[in-house]
Amino acid sequence: MKKLQMVDLKSQYDKIKDEVNASIQEVLDTTTYINGPLVHQFQADLEKYLGVKHVIPCANGTDALQIAMMGLGLKPGDEVITADFTFAATVEVIALLQLTPVLVDVEMDSMNISIEALKKAITPKTKAIVPVHLFGRAANMDAIMEIAREHNLYVIEDNAQAIGADYTSKDGSKAKVGAIGHVAATSFFPSKNLGCYGDGGAIFTNDDELAHVIRGIVNHGMYVRYHHDVVGVNSRLDSIQAGVLKAKLPHLDTYNTARRDAAHKYNQALSVNGNIVVPQFDINGDDHVFHQYVIRITNGKRDALLDHLQAKSIPCAIYYPIPLHSQKAYLDSRYNEADFPVTNQLVKEVIALPMHTELDDEQIKFITDAVLEFLRDN
Repeated sequence: MKKLQMVDLKSQYDKIKDEVNASIQEVLDTTTYINGPLVHQFQADLEKYLGVKHVIPCANGTDALQIAMMGLGLKPGDEVITADFTFAATVEVIALLQLTPVLVDVEMDSMNISIEALKKAITPKTKAIVPVHLFGRAANMDAIMEIAREHNLYVIEDNAQAIGADYTSKDGSKAKVGAIGHVAATSFFPSKNLGCYGDGGAIFTNDDELAHVIRGIVNHGMYVRYHHDVVGVNSRLDSIQAGVLKAKLPHLDTYNTARRDAAHKYNQALSVNGNIVVPQFDINGDDHVFHQYVIRITNGKRDALLDHLQAKSIPCAIYYPIPLHSQKAYLDSRYNEADFPVTNQLVKEVIALPMHTELDDEQIKFITDAVLEFLRDN
């Protein structure tokens, strides 16, 4: 059996190394390291893939979120609502811009932002909602966009974990996540479903004026060299990373299908134990691209299972062990523990198993046998 890894980037690279190497060599041959042709080619390819008018590449996913908020002109004190159960980058940029983060609970089945909690959190100071498509599953964008229209709010999609996922609206129409809200941010961190070989990110929008503002922000506020029209930052996707992403983008749908297939096999094996809650999805559905495969252990043995798997050299992780509202950096007297029952339960139960494009049946059987063996004996 191949060595188990949370993400097997080496095996993935081996299958596309000629394409990736050719892109990198093109950059080296032309020495167009910053803002070269491959950046623009990847941008155009991604716009076509997503069905979005504007993709603005940047240095990383955290920058993408920050720049999206800067582009919208949000001011210190404006309230921005987001999910309590997610990675800290989502709330980090809100605080960095001196906006007011408002954390709300999530839904148990999807682990995405709770629509009811979102409605309750809106105040006259609320200016934006940041839904996170957590672990690769699309949030309830119909409801979120309806709330945003009703209250005149911006929607900033955090699409760092779900690139390539489709969202089917109530009317039957489909759109890629990241192309639904007013603006979206994504990460190309190496372990992402579409990952480069370093840091990278991008902002998406269908708003021409907003796209223009953001293009200035990512490049020191310049549209003409040495003419600084807006306050900006230095956040550019370098040409080598763009070359890697351009080579990998045509494979993204295949990668996401492989992840869904692996998740289906995990579910089939693990569903036999009543102490395991597996993620629910239709194998023919496309609203979940399984950036992570996360199960819940409901008998209080999650931490012991983690130790058991690690002793067997099976990679696993807890995403996320501490709610954002309990993190030292984001403590606030406004928060009441009673408002976060789902998040507080999830952090005690969730565990992520290996998930990547190269998982094979032998590996999945070894992992699931180890999980079931432990829970059967405990």
